[in-house]
Amino acid sequence: MNETKNTMTNHQNVLTGTGVGRGTAVAPIALVSASPVVPENEKPGDPATDIARVDQAVIEVAANLRSQAQNAEPTLASVLQAAAAMAEDPALAEQIKTAINAGMGPATAVDQAINHFAATFQAAGGYLAERVTDLMSIRHRVIAKLLNLPEPGVPQLQGPTIIVASDLSPADTADLNFDHVAGIVTELGGPTSHTAIIAGQLDIPCLVGVRGILDIPTDATIGINALAGTVVVNPTDEEQAGLADQARQLERLAQDTSAPETKDGHPIELLANIGTVSDAARATAAALGGVGLFRTEILFLSRQNAPSKNEQVEVYGEVFAQFPNQKVVTRTLDAGADKPLTFATLPGEENPALGVRGYRTARIHPQLLTDQLEALAAAAQNSDTDSWVMAPMIATAAEAKEFATAARSAGIKTVGVMIEIPAAALQAEQILAEVDFLSIGTNDLAQYTMAADRLSADLIDLTNKWQPAILELIGRTAAAGQKLNKPVGVCGESAGDPLMALVLTGLGITSLSMAPAAAVAVRYLLHHHTLEECQEMAQAALAASDADQGRDAVRELIRSEARATLGL
Repeated sequence: MNETKNTMTNHQNVLTGTGVGRGTAVAPIALVSASPVVPENEKPGDPATDIARVDQAVIEVAANLRSQAQNAEPTLASVLQAAAAMAEDPALAEQIKTAINAGMGPATAVDQAINHFAATFQAAGGYLAERVTDLMSIRHRVIAKLLNLPEPGVPQLQGPTIIVASDLSPADTADLNFDHVAGIVTELGGPTSHTAIIAGQLDIPCLVGVRGILDIPTDATIGINALAGTVVVNPTDEEQAGLADQARQLERLAQDTSAPETKDGHPIELLANIGTVSDAARATAAALGGVGLFRTEILFLSRQNAPSKNEQVEVYGEVFAQFPNQKVVTRTLDAGADKPLTFATLPGEENPALGVRGYRTARIHPQLLTDQLEALAAAAQNSDTDSWVMAPMIATAAEAKEFATAARSAGIKTVGVMIEIPAAALQAEQILAEVDFLSIGTNDLAQYTMAADRLSADLIDLTNKWQPAILELIGRTAAAGQKLNKPVGVCGESAGDPLMALVLTGLGITSLSMAPAAAVAVRYLLHHHTLEECQEMAQAALAASDADQGRDAVRELIRSEARATLGL
């Protein structure tokens, strides 16, 4: 993935951003419709009538979101249900009502209220900042109804098309006919945004954070290279041929199902990140060794009450059934901060990202963890899966010991924890002494190491996975695993970057878990470099003065034929 500064030159017409997925595409663009503009000095009507009009518009928007959720895949469906609930939030309705009674027109009142909530969410960071896109989607749809304008969103696609947008809301994504989506490019967002996650799961070439993409002509054809993180506006025949050749190369490489290992035979596990049963079904076709991150919180999101133990057993069992005789690493509920739950999250936390989240939720809702551990143990008993379970947001060895005791008491055989906090990385050896394995969540580790919101496009240079400080903490954690002869994996966004995969291997990481589509390029580069070469790359990245210098140094150490094959 390319995370350099975005540029566009008159000579080359090249834009750059953060790539998601590993594919290429060349196609005309389809620009997502602009949001409706509220007329200046909108004239208010009778307050009661205006309030009723807004209420009706909200009801229709929420109903449409729920209708879309019924036909969407599970990950997207849960987000759409959450957006519908957000549209009907009583606090939002009350603020709109107050503004109308104060003399505002209905569209103006909706605009002001939602912008106020959006600013609050943005300031809170984490999950709430990511929900700003959903809020603005609600704003656009409600105001369009009030002004009798066409609903904004994705146009009807007639053939292979690259979607271009400021950002895509869950509702926008649900409207897409993926048979015609050749790629997605957004001006906003980062590698952990909703758009990026969906694109990665569906193996759609995608670039996010591409500044200037909305300035290109609406009749343009663009060529995108997700691996290199580049967008070429109106590519020449030669450039199109190069992208097509790379697509064929990746298609050919995808046929390789041989064991993932370095050129000299050092084994590295390649695993999948999943969140739903449908994700699991897609992952089984990717010639991977199982699952390195099963995100269970999707089962809990958008609910008023926690799922019952029996319901959890059923869902976990469906996932495990997809991976007979393979490893599935399940993360216990990662609630709070970026994933608030009605029944579990503390209201009014001043800084939710530093509050009661992840494993800390058990401090106030211990039964949630007990039920989940018992459900996971029961599901594992009824399957042939090699079930591993880990806790998120562990900070101390004492917490690791506490979790391990609870998990083993419930019947879990292989117990681990996630390293996402610098304090945990610094105490990795002591923590690993209490459990069977560690898994590094590089997205949060970057956020907490650099004191920068990982969802902020303005701070993406700080949370760049190539930052030497982040790599130093990963190396320290991997060294603990080597000393104690226990596995240490990476399940964060870094694992799917083929260049970074070589660095992680050189640092001593034993497994890499990623979106299944990312494994093609990772496997290829591992096969073409020795462990010693990976170690040399790791040292080069650690010695760099900044993230860009580190990535460039590693790229120069990649064998030239491998660079040419992947278009690096």
